[in-house]
Amino acid sequence: MSALGAVEVDAAAAGGPLFRPLSAEDGEQRPAEIESLCMNCFRNGVTRLLLTRIPFFKEIIVSSFACDSCSWSNTEIQSAGRIQEQGVRYTLAVTSRQDMNREVVKTDCATARIPELDFEIPAFTQKGVLTTVEGIIDRAVAGLEQDQPVRRATDEEVASKIDEFIGKLKQLKEVHSSFTFIIDDPSGNSFVENPRAPQKDDALVVTHYRRTPQQAAMLGLEGEEVDEKAANSAEDLRNEVLQFNTNCPECNAPANTNMKLVQIPHFKEVIIMATNCDSCGHRTNEVKSGGAIELQGTRITFRITDPSDMTRDVLKSETCSVEIPELEFELGMGALGGKFTTLEGLLKDIGELVERNPFTLGDSSVPSKTEKLQEFLGKLHEIVEGKAKAYFIMDDPAGNSYLQNVYAPEEDPELKVERYERTFEQNEDLGLNDMKTEGYEAEGAPGR
Repeated sequence: MSALGAVEVDAAAAGGPLFRPLSAEDGEQRPAEIESLCMNCFRNGVTRLLLTRIPFFKEIIVSSFACDSCSWSNTEIQSAGRIQEQGVRYTLAVTSRQDMNREVVKTDCATARIPELDFEIPAFTQKGVLTTVEGIIDRAVAGLEQDQPVRRATDEEVASKIDEFIGKLKQLKEVHSSFTFIIDDPSGNSFVENPRAPQKDDALVVTHYRRTPQQAAMLGLEGEEVDEKAANSAEDLRNEVLQFNTNCPECNAPANTNMKLVQIPHFKEVIIMATNCDSCGHRTNEVKSGGAIELQGTRITFRITDPSDMTRDVLKSETCSVEIPELEFELGMGALGGKFTTLEGLLKDIGELVERNPFTLGDSSVPSKTEKLQEFLGKLHEIVEGKAKAYFIMDDPAGNSYLQNVYAPEEDPELKVERYERTFEQNEDLGLNDMKTEGYEAEGAPGR
C-alpha cells in the first residue's frame, strides 16, 4: 500500500475528511507515520505525512523524514490542490533584517531570483518548502557548498569563483544594502508574507499573470482545441442558462457550474458563473466581462454616508483593485476574482479574506499582528453597519467594473467616475503592449 493510501485508510477509519483545516486546537489532526528507507545510510527511518488545508494555498501535504541511525532528516511540502487559474509573481524589496524573516511558501515549480547578483534558483531544482527569505538563501548556500571539496580538487579556479559568490550571498543576509527578492510561480501556489496585513505593503508587489504555453506545458497542462461552432443569436444567449461539468474547488467532488449572460442597466453585458457542490455544500460565484477591454481605465470613488449604501450593486472585475483610505487598506488585482454582489457583500468578503490570513493564526501569529487584525475588522464592521463614514475606491485599468448609481440617469452626489489613460505598466499587466490588431495580415502574407 502507498503512503497516501495508508493516510486515506486512516482518514476513512476516523470518519473525517482527508484534508482537515490546519488548526492548533484540532486534537484529532495527527500525522501518519510510515517506515521508509533512509537514502543516507540505507537503514529504516520514519516518514511523517500531514494532509491539511491552509487558506490561500488550498490542500497541501507536509512531509518530514527522520532517521535514528544516522540522524539525517528532511522536510518538504507539496501542493495537493489544483493549479490556480493564473500564475503569481512576488517582488519584495529587502531593506532590513525584518524583511529576511518574512515567511515564504515556495512550491517546487517556483523560480526564485535575486537580480542584483544575477542569481536564480530554477523551477523543479528544489522541493517545496515553508521557510523564510533568509532560509531560501541558506538553502542556496548549502547547495553550492555541497560539492566544493570535489571542485577544489578538480578545478580550483571554478571553486574559487563559487566561494566568492557564496560570500556575496552570505553578505545579503546582513542587509548592508537593499536588494530585490522575486518568487515567480506559474502554478500560483507560492506566497510571501505581508507583515503589515491587512494594510498595503509598499515593499511587496504581487502580480498575477496568464501562463505562457511553455509554462503550461511545464506544469503538464495541455491546451484544449476548441471546435468552432455556429454561434447562437445574442437573444438566445441572454435567455439561456448554460451548464457544464466541473469539480468543486473545496472538496474536488463532481459539481455543476451554471453560466448566464446578464445585461446590467446603464453599464454593459457580463457573464455570471455560479458553482454549487451537493457533496460539501460549497457555493461560489464569479463574474467575467462580456465585452472587450475599454479604451480607458475607470476609477470609481464612492463616499459611504448611510446604511442604505450597503445595498448598492457592485461589479468587481478580476483586474479591479479596491482601496479604503480610512483603513489604509488596498486589495490588489486578482484577489477575490470577479464578483457581482452588493457593497455589503464585497466588504464582508474582504473581511473574510483578511481574517483567513494563515500568518495571523496559530503558531505563526504574534500578539501585535492579532491586535492589528482585530482593530481592522472592527473598523470594517462599523462601516458595514453604517456607523462610520468612509471612501470606497475601485480602480480598474480594463474599465470593466461598476458601482450602482441609484439616481440614474441623474448624477449621484456621492459617486464620482473618472476615466484615465492607462500607463505602460498597466497595459503590460493586461497584455496589451504586445497585442497587434492592425496590419498583421500584410506581415503574414509573404510566408503563405
